[in-house]
Amino acid sequence: MTRDCCLGIDTSCYTTSAACVSEQGIVFSERTMLSVPFGGRGLRQSEGLFQHVKQLAPILEHLFQSVERERIGAVSVSVKPVDAEDSYMPVFLAGYQTARAVAAALGVPLIETNHQCGHFRAAMVDNESLLGTTFYGFHISGGTTDLVRVKSDPQGPYSIELLGTSNDLHAGQFVDRVGVALELPFPAGKHLEALARKARRKDIKLGAAVKGTTCSFSGAESAAMRILQETEPEELAFGVYDCLSRTMTKMLRNAEQKNGTQPILICGGVASSALLRELLQNRYGQGLLFGRNELSADNAVGVAYIGWDRRATWNH
Repeated sequence: MTRDCCLGIDTSCYTTSAACVSEQGIVFSERTMLSVPFGGRGLRQSEGLFQHVKQLAPILEHLFQSVERERIGAVSVSVKPVDAEDSYMPVFLAGYQTARAVAAALGVPLIETNHQCGHFRAAMVDNESLLGTTFYGFHISGGTTDLVRVKSDPQGPYSIELLGTSNDLHAGQFVDRVGVALELPFPAGKHLEALARKARRKDIKLGAAVKGTTCSFSGAESAAMRILQETEPEELAFGVYDCLSRTMTKMLRNAEQKNGTQPILICGGVASSALLRELLQNRYGQGLLFGRNELSADNAVGVAYIGWDRRATWNH
């Protein structure tokens, strides 16, 4: 049987996931969110690692029930958050150690990548014209507000140059902290967006603090908390997404002014918000590219595709 699939594994801060892709597309994809107690704003790394260990085995059991193991030609795994030497989080050890064991058992290559590259590759599933090109990437999530320049080499590691980021809270932390303060479940994104959709007034303007391509959300969070009790929850929720769109647009415009124009691909869990996409397109323009909604939040599909792109190096 031809080894025509790549298995991908990703164990991020809040999602356990595995996927399998081939020339025909996504063969298998399953993810399970980590459990955060109500009212909590996150998990310790040790607790996240423990939950990944429990959740990854059943997901892989489901995968091997759906995909014949003889078809798997490589195992790809995210081993750290981003492409930097000092990038490290213990939660990624769960996926890495499991991937090593599976690759050894199947006798196939192990391909290492990082979580951020997985996000960008997942967003390229519907934007494959970007493969092999250089573009601006904006990764917006609970742990990342990174504006980068991506050189996507389908045959090897991507080159990612950091152009700008947040110097305090990340976009997803801003969303979650306001959401939890409004007594919404964590992670709060989809719940806060649903609330924002009900807003009748849309005139709350939380400060969009941007200097060059560096942003800050701590001031906007403080302002949101100050007006929490005197503002309708729907209006405050909309104000959060309006702040995000204004902040991101300023950062993009400043990057273009300094470095020139290039295609812009936006990914990450926060970027899966349809409301945020609408606000960004209305403010920036229609030239922005987004990944498929269901592939924007953490998942192993992009990680699997990175391994699939390197299939010329597999041991056939």
